[in-house]
Amino acid sequence: MIYNMVAKNLLSHTFRIAIKDLTELFRNRLGLIMLILMPIFMMGMIGFIYPSNGGTPTNLPVALVNEDEGFQGSTIASQTLIMGLQRINSQTSMLALSNESSFNDIKILVQKGDVEGGIVIPSNFTQSILTGKQGTIIIITDQSNPQISATIQAVLSTVFGQMGTVLAQQKVQQFPGINSNNSLSIVQPYKVQSQGVVSGTPSYFDFIAPGIMAMTVMMSVMTGLPVAISQEKEIGTLDGMMVAPINRLSIILGKTLGQTTRGLLQGVIILILASVLFHVSIQGSILLVFGLLLLGVFSFVGLGIVITSFAKDQETASMIMMTLMFPMMFLSGVFFPTQQMPWYMQNISKALPLTYASQALRKVMVLGAGIPDITTELAVMIVFGVVMISIAVPVFRRMMAR
Repeated sequence: MIYNMVAKNLLSHTFRIAIKDLTELFRNRLGLIMLILMPIFMMGMIGFIYPSNGGTPTNLPVALVNEDEGFQGSTIASQTLIMGLQRINSQTSMLALSNESSFNDIKILVQKGDVEGGIVIPSNFTQSILTGKQGTIIIITDQSNPQISATIQAVLSTVFGQMGTVLAQQKVQQFPGINSNNSLSIVQPYKVQSQGVVSGTPSYFDFIAPGIMAMTVMMSVMTGLPVAISQEKEIGTLDGMMVAPINRLSIILGKTLGQTTRGLLQGVIILILASVLFHVSIQGSILLVFGLLLLGVFSFVGLGIVITSFAKDQETASMIMMTLMFPMMFLSGVFFPTQQMPWYMQNISKALPLTYASQALRKVMVLGAGIPDITTELAVMIVFGVVMISIAVPVFRRMMAR
């Protein structure tokens, strides 16, 4: 009977403190507007900056230099190559081609930033093709922009490879018994197809949307706790709760519940924007997505309480929070895979809870994974949350006793 009464009072006081914090939030019109605008800004900025077509560039300025001197009065090979490139480009709008005279012209244009790269057809191109040799095509890149350079190299290499296959088909069709139906099997004996584990063709934004959700939830909790605790400590309202007949645990749970509601609200906004504006589909369970968001808040809130309890004022707590948040944003695989990092950075990312929150959300939303598929992520987030809450409770109590 006494146990039930204590538990009832604990829950009642917890909900009252959470409602008080949320009421203050909704009364602060500017704070409420920023609470809603932050996920909209994050999704809008990142969603429209990053392409939704899987990263394929369009209208990239590329200079074309044809130095082909021909063979026996003919430049048919280079002209055929240029016509084929223009035909493909008219269908894809990948490049904005401009004709130049020499490599030095390309170099000057790249240095000025007028083009992203160039294509050079050497002087012996037609001669090589007509005499049974390989014709060389030189792709000029801008080393100051390695990402775009790598993209141009990959795309142009694929295009020229396909054009070379067509040329080879035309040549082998001259032999007896070979026609348009079987020439491709001789030139390219292997046919490679790609297929994802789920239906559809996810874009790059499908990759970053789950990470942004986890990151925003973390930022909401970590930035809200200094206001919820340090500010009340500074203005004296926390002293009023301390002298009230309220269990100290209720204060911690109430603050936690208030920040959880705040973080989930922003997570829901991001989920809606991702689905409506950027057509991000959720392959897995929507309930599991919400559960992971809730678990993500649980993982971060203990850490936030510990930092806020040690900080002497709100400004110090906010500075510490920001110092921790920004490295986590870039080391946790939110914007690009952690596999692309050096090995020592990968080891650091494995120690961050945001890494596991992002991975779990990405597996559920993009790959349709279930609970058995994310047991590692769940275990890490739960253990981290329990450990930090276990540390946060005595630290918070000691802070209130000071």
